[in-house]
Amino acid sequence: MSISARYGSGGPFEERFGYSRLVVAGPNAYVSGSTAVVGGIVNHEGDPYNQALTAFNVALKALSEAGFARDDVVRTRMYVVHPRDMEDVGRAHKEVFDAVRPAATMVVVSKLIDPQMLVEVEIDAYRENGPGERP
Repeated sequence: MSISARYGSGGPFEERFGYSRLVVAGPNAYVSGSTAVVGGIVNHEGDPYNQALTAFNVALKALSEAGFARDDVVRTRMYVVHPRDMEDVGRAHKEVFDAVRPAATMVVVSKLIDPQMLVEVEIDAYRENGPGERP
């Protein structure tokens, strides 16, 4: 399977660290770790639920730009800084993906790149016919 497209979001670390926001390989899409950073600012400081919603929306926007939909999501990964935030992040995940029910993983990490960040998420998507093509 070859890489068919790479998408950037203009985020400051993509160029600096050499990665893409999203990579499409055949019928698969892989979204890099997404956080609640919008316009260079961490939104919803101290609020894991809204940080998770923002991070999921950042990732879903990247998928949409590549021709994938929420229904194409097959796996999510959630990285949380505090175990106490598990319920809030899980609630945000349910709100966004309840109808889709992707495979999901949530792990606690010691910290993220900015101390204001409480949540980082990754999304993988699959569409049998490739991006933008419904069967």
